[in-house]
Amino acid sequence: MSAAITFSKYGAPDVLALSDVPLPQPGPGQVRVKVRATAVNPIDLKLRSGELASVMPLEFPFTPGNDVAGVVDEAGEGAGFSPGDEVFGAVHGGAYSEYVLLDEAFAKPAELSFETAAAMITVGETAYRALEHLHLSPGQTLLVHGAGGAVGAIAVQLAVARGLTVIGTAGEHDFDRVGKLGATPVRYGEGWAQRVRDAVPGTVDRVLDTADAGVLADSIALTGDAERVITIADLSFAEHGVRFTGLDPADRFPQALPLLADLVARGDLDVPVWRTFPLAQAAQAHAEIEAHHAKGKVVLLP
Repeated sequence: MSAAITFSKYGAPDVLALSDVPLPQPGPGQVRVKVRATAVNPIDLKLRSGELASVMPLEFPFTPGNDVAGVVDEAGEGAGFSPGDEVFGAVHGGAYSEYVLLDEAFAKPAELSFETAAAMITVGETAYRALEHLHLSPGQTLLVHGAGGAVGAIAVQLAVARGLTVIGTAGEHDFDRVGKLGATPVRYGEGWAQRVRDAVPGTVDRVLDTADAGVLADSIALTGDAERVITIADLSFAEHGVRFTGLDPADRFPQALPLLADLVARGDLDVPVWRTFPLAQAAQAHAEIEAHHAKGKVVLLP
């Protein structure tokens, strides 16, 4: 047996509990990883609360978490790794655990801590995937809603590195950081669209919504086409004809993870870790995120 965080009903953070679960056994091509760090992502909170129950119903008991960084404990035939190797990778639920099976593991750069490796997986892949779907070209202008958030900040950095002009909506408390990442910060909230127009010398070519702040209609008006807008957060996307990315596990870019890890290891991509908690304090970690404006990722340490 091993320990994992599970919940058996939707609700507040206190539905999360430390439980005994069977020790997973690796099959061909899989590795069993002794988890050293796993990140807490907004989707974990939405799954726990039941906010996504209509589109992503869960079977209880459920163990949340998608991001794994740790040490190979046992390797299945043909896995390509050996016990003791430091790896990272993504799962579709189940990462809030002592041990996790990875179907596709990647070697963790030695320069990357376990905490940072775990912190960059979901947010980095999400930002990378969204930019790929938007089919951007150097010289174009991208508007990122929620540029001060974890996904938004990475999207800003990746977009700037691709030669894009980036505008980022954010709270004034995030203006300094968003500006240092290379974007022009614009205050979110009522009147944001006009403030963007005032800040952009030409047109807005594409929009990435990471904020779920009811911005899709005005974003379409800015770009002139719903196909130029993508969201990872607003479940009203279908009403606007906007693409949503993230609900379908097949719609992922795991091949981006080694690239992202190398960027972080070289110091070319910043993924700050705000706080860490022991695995047993997952409920407290969720509560802290809901109560405060996080300045980076929250990571659980089994």
